[in-house]
Amino acid sequence: MHKLALCCPMICLILWPENSFAYRPFDATDAAVADLGELEIELGPVEFRRSEAERTVIAPAYVLNYGFAKNWELVVEGQAEHPLPPAEDTRSRLVGNGVFLKGVLREGVLQDKAGPSVATEFGILLPGINDEPGVGASWLGIVSQRWAWGTIHFDAGAALTREHHGDLFLGTIIEGPYDWKIRPVAEVDYEREFGGKETFAVLGGAIWRVRDDLSFDVALREAWVNRHPETEIRAGLTFAISPRSDAVRRAMQSVRH
Repeated sequence: MHKLALCCPMICLILWPENSFAYRPFDATDAAVADLGELEIELGPVEFRRSEAERTVIAPAYVLNYGFAKNWELVVEGQAEHPLPPAEDTRSRLVGNGVFLKGVLREGVLQDKAGPSVATEFGILLPGINDEPGVGASWLGIVSQRWAWGTIHFDAGAALTREHHGDLFLGTIIEGPYDWKIRPVAEVDYEREFGGKETFAVLGGAIWRVRDDLSFDVALREAWVNRHPETEIRAGLTFAISPRSDAVRRAMQSVRH
């Protein structure tokens, strides 16, 4: 037992990221997936949103990406929200839940090949807790291209919401030069839920690549939901776990012995 306690911190350090493509803090995404056997974690430990209706602490927001085959990953996402007084309903809720498959259809610049990268993502929108009942589905197409001055990702998608309304989404991410340690980022999104809400949002922030295996992000998102303003502060990190690495295998063997 004592040996296991000593080895646990060592294992945690070994599992710390080997490679990351931070696509926090955006609503849209990029045309890349986790490597085969890799678990990529996008985590927002504590974030904050303010609208006319309520002030909400988001803790945590998460996306888990597992590379289960070459150029394909399983994506699981959601976030816990905690409304602050004097909101009418201050119960915590788990929302934005979904399970998706994401695949690279054309290897390009994000896979160290020539030309644009093209990907798709599709899956199921799952019920929440204390909000967002029902089940829906979504599909997204993604194109990414990189130049010396920066990178652009364009997303277009459609969904059947949990309330069974049609929904359309368009999003564009613009990043500064990828070789900068701290690169500025921006995003513009438009979403229309037919029979429901219409959202226009802009985001500005930065991604700090500490090293190839660790990235932090911070951003301010301003949205207008049915023309009502909403402000969100986002901050988080992206890292990856590769349990098949030699270092991890050695650590696990030491625990067993």
